[in-house]
Amino acid sequence: HIFLGHRRLAILDPTEQSNQPFKSHDGRYIMVFNGEVYNFKSIKAELTDYPFTTTSDTEVVLAAYIKYGENCLRMFNGMFAFAIWDTVDKKLFIARDRLGIKPLYYVLNNDEIIFSSSIKSILASNLVNRKISEEGLVDYLRYQTVHAPYTIIEGLFMLMPGQQITLSEEMEPKFKTYWNPTKDFYKASNSLSDVQDQVQNKLSESVERRLVSDVPFGAFLSGGIDSSIIVALMSEKHDQKIDTFSVSFKEEEFSEAKYAKQVADLY
Repeated sequence: HIFLGHRRLAILDPTEQSNQPFKSHDGRYIMVFNGEVYNFKSIKAELTDYPFTTTSDTEVVLAAYIKYGENCLRMFNGMFAFAIWDTVDKKLFIARDRLGIKPLYYVLNNDEIIFSSSIKSILASNLVNRKISEEGLVDYLRYQTVHAPYTIIEGLFMLMPGQQITLSEEMEPKFKTYWNPTKDFYKASNSLSDVQDQVQNKLSESVERRLVSDVPFGAFLSGGIDSSIIVALMSEKHDQKIDTFSVSFKEEEFSEAKYAKQVADLY
């Protein structure tokens, strides 16, 4: 009475062994996972009692859930939306990363749930009425976007950032916010120079974590401050030249192509 499907973009361990839906070594847990957990190697080092068969972050996410339950979410540094089915307890656990980098849409109809990283695939199931949401339409006409948790489809919602759902036959769907930016933070030093150092260190650390890949990678370079800083930090952490990609406009007054070229030439 449950169907899990997955179409993979292979970044870490691109072998078939890491394809999904992914099963635990004993077959009890089955997971579909969209995203990447950047600190998976340090987490894996703590899970010495799990018999890993791949070098993927997928297996680490599943092993961490098996050992720590929902508390594993606080260990993950990354972007993710995943679902884990427990074949013994008949329980489904769904979670989305802290800032909602990876999307997760769902429909709850009486005793069933349909979920996906894409609205299109939910509609393709033909299990959802293709009816425009009045709230979503008003939002779209007013702001040119629909604010979460609503979507343009009636009855189809987005799981909020830092939120999880637990479902089973015996209980109503249980929603829980495991992370909130207004509560889960630390107070930095008030010294300007200390804060500047921390920002630089955090940025550098974040870029370095995202350079772990088993396939070639590059950077989307607009010529603006943000992407230019990222490319500079990438070149600092990587011993090879960085491939950069840009989109430019014919209207020169809107184009940052000349700045993108300067940064690309420099790095």
